[in-house]
Amino acid sequence: MRLGINLGYWGAGMDADNLAVAQEADRLGYAVCWAAEAYGSDAATVLTWVAAHTENIDIASGIFQIPARTPAMTAMTAATLDSLSKGRFRLGLGVSGPQVSEGWYGVKFDKPLARTREYVDIIRKAMSRERLSYEGEHWTLPLPDGPGKPIKLTVHPEREEIPLYIAAIGPKNLEQTGEIANGVLLVFFSPEHAEETTLQHLRTGRAAAGKTMEGFDVCPTVPLAVGDDVDALADLFRPYTALYVGGMGSRKQNFYNKLAQRMGYEKAAAEIQDKYLAGDKEGAAAAVPQELIDSTTLLGPVERISDRMRAYAEAGVTTLSLAPAGFTLDERLASLRAGMEALDRAGLA
Repeated sequence: MRLGINLGYWGAGMDADNLAVAQEADRLGYAVCWAAEAYGSDAATVLTWVAAHTENIDIASGIFQIPARTPAMTAMTAATLDSLSKGRFRLGLGVSGPQVSEGWYGVKFDKPLARTREYVDIIRKAMSRERLSYEGEHWTLPLPDGPGKPIKLTVHPEREEIPLYIAAIGPKNLEQTGEIANGVLLVFFSPEHAEETTLQHLRTGRAAAGKTMEGFDVCPTVPLAVGDDVDALADLFRPYTALYVGGMGSRKQNFYNKLAQRMGYEKAAAEIQDKYLAGDKEGAAAAVPQELIDSTTLLGPVERISDRMRAYAEAGVTTLSLAPAGFTLDERLASLRAGMEALDRAGLA
């Protein structure tokens, strides 16, 4: 199992620190550095900056939002980043959610699975550098009855195939991801619930493509906090968990809430959502079960984190991307070093 680092969103007041974190992860031997986007900083610019200041670590979009770009634009960006980084780019994609898709990008959030499949098809076709033509439900290239002709990508990526990941939570999305992608990006991943919530669906998709899980990258992002007081460390992630389970999306369409329900927290998930949507964010955070936080994060001294890392590896995780907690750069760098120490102690390096 390899380690990654997730920088999250740029522009949150820790930008200079984020670059230092990426550079330290590069020095320590972390495999990949992910950058996110929502409706602030874009991930492509951040990854270019990180690539220019690192040497060996892969750079990866976690994620590029599908409604934000045409598939051809994403292919151009991926090819450019792979070329500039000398073959260190990984392409992570996701549909985002209805609020961002419709409220920010003005793109209808409908048929997300079909859109994702077509999007990936077009990207792969463009990246192959054949002349691009496509007839689908959501995209037609070139547009019919117009001046456009099939053209091909002029940039040469460093590699023939850039690894492509999809952020997936729901069963159908996980199945499709197993079928069409090289890896999956996961959040709120619990080793104890991995089989029923995630892995069985990925395997179904791999089988549909005539493949096994061999070579498929299972990559959850896991918050990390190092220290002796596990309960106090868990409290650091209560607002984060409440935001996603309670307030990310609408009452009827919240993928994270449904995931918590599938993990057996139906009553707690409903209470968290009720309180969050009513404006009681503190109450929502207090309603998050300690067990839910502990099972989806890495908390405690290095020895305990090492044991949990073994559980992730045994559950099928191949790249464990850490999101280290800390209010200062020194705290975040110390967490990075502790993560690598824990991996070594677990015998997984």
